[in-house]
Amino acid sequence: MSRIGKKPITVPDNVQLTYNNETLTVKGPKGVQTVPIAEGISFNNENGILTFVRANDEKKVRALHGLSRALAFNAIHGVTNGYQRNLTIEGVGFKAELRGLKLLLNLGYSHPILFIPPTGIEFVVVTPTSLQIKGDNKHDVGEIAAKIRKIRPPEPYKGKGVRYEGEYIRRKAGKSAGK
Repeated sequence: MSRIGKKPITVPDNVQLTYNNETLTVKGPKGVQTVPIAEGISFNNENGILTFVRANDEKKVRALHGLSRALAFNAIHGVTNGYQRNLTIEGVGFKAELRGLKLLLNLGYSHPILFIPPTGIEFVVVTPTSLQIKGDNKHDVGEIAAKIRKIRPPEPYKGKGVRYEGEYIRRKAGKSAGK
């Protein structure tokens, strides 16, 4: 039995769950998300407690049991609290600024990079070298953070670039002096 799949989910009062055509729709104060429920997985919503049950012990159904529960939990957490990813920019002259809803990045290239957020994603520039990405979908927030980091990943010699907050970059020694 899946350890994750067995755990019940407490559904807050301000979240509405509706089920139709193998998708679970989660509606809350921060937005609406749809979660696909795999074939062979069913759920029970009783008194604000959501539990997932699998129909049989086939390998495919066992694999999807915990996944379905995790996706539903992420959706419920996203529409109530939301998700946030913090990025730190290091380097001389490297900075970020907001132009309306768009993010303007100066990362040492010959031109500034304008990053347009998809719907449901919000950028907050705390300082010119600190950036927050907020949204109600955990996957989208992580994907946008990875795309911004990919523009200028941190390099191992000086550590310049865009990194996740708290990320450790293993540093390399530079050239050694003369013999």
